[in-house]
Amino acid sequence: MTIHRSHSCSKEHQVEAADREWDVRVDHAFAAGEEWALAEAYRLLGPLVHTLALRALHEHGAADDVTQEVFIRAWKSRTRYRPGAARLPAWLIGITRNAISDAFSARSRRRDVERAVLHLADDPASGSQKPNADALADRLTLEDELERLGHPQTAIMRLAFYEDLTHDQISSRLNLPLGTVKSHIRRSLARLRSRLEVEHGSS
Repeated sequence: MTIHRSHSCSKEHQVEAADREWDVRVDHAFAAGEEWALAEAYRLLGPLVHTLALRALHEHGAADDVTQEVFIRAWKSRTRYRPGAARLPAWLIGITRNAISDAFSARSRRRDVERAVLHLADDPASGSQKPNADALADRLTLEDELERLGHPQTAIMRLAFYEDLTHDQISSRLNLPLGTVKSHIRRSLARLRSRLEVEHGSS
């Protein structure tokens, strides 16, 4: 069996073809935790998963990451896979869609923090020039940076970045004084800016 198709073939046809030609013995072996089935699934379906991820994300590196993540997730959750309910290709494509969605969310969160930190770093009073956004993206992700802030700063900044809440709304949500919320946000952004300047200065 081959899963390679011409570029004119739609991804839906690729999925249907893979599912139609699939050897169901692999399904049962995968569900039973036989490692050869994982290797076979990766060999036959890895290129299709990668193609779907690349078409969605338009970045080879991101598509590589999604492909790896899909098979890791599938193997970890194999005990929940029911061969009688769906063939492995269709089940893996469902995981692929979720992984692609997660990749989009992670990219959006990273850009949120980049915009916030770049805005501060571009403050004329700082005397520093605006760093290159692509270089910053390589070093900085929202999840990593926010986790380092500690409580309650992490919770406050997540509400500010992810849900775009105002200071008043965050104060009400977390039952914290408005002045405390404002001071935490100010200090947290200053800390992000400081980390950016250190990294940018060492590059």
